[in-house]
Amino acid sequence: MDGYPEAPPEYRRPPRLDRLEERRTERSNAAIPVAVVVVGVGLYLGTYSLLVPGALGLLLFVSGTSLLSSRLNPLSPHFYLTRKPSWAAIGVVFLGALALFAEAYELWLRGGAAHLLPPL
Repeated sequence: MDGYPEAPPEYRRPPRLDRLEERRTERSNAAIPVAVVVVGVGLYLGTYSLLVPGALGLLLFVSGTSLLSSRLNPLSPHFYLTRKPSWAAIGVVFLGALALFAEAYELWLRGGAAHLLPPL
């Protein structure tokens, strides 16, 4: 013996590429059909009142910012996502909000305040 302790056995970590690839596919697209339905309902109800597409557009915009910031999702039935939303889902939610805002603006330009409340 020359006075040096034995070296510990060599430890190798497994490659992390597999875990990173799995996380990329774990993103959720659950917000896409809900956003499409909300846009459809907003466009249909926009024939009655100007406030409906504006309010639903605001709902989608707030939902999109919530999807960007955390896993809290107002469009989800359980209000908390177990997986992060995909970028496509976030994009569809923001595009739906823009479509509803454009519809409300077009109704405002066409009819002014006459379409603010539904006719009785």
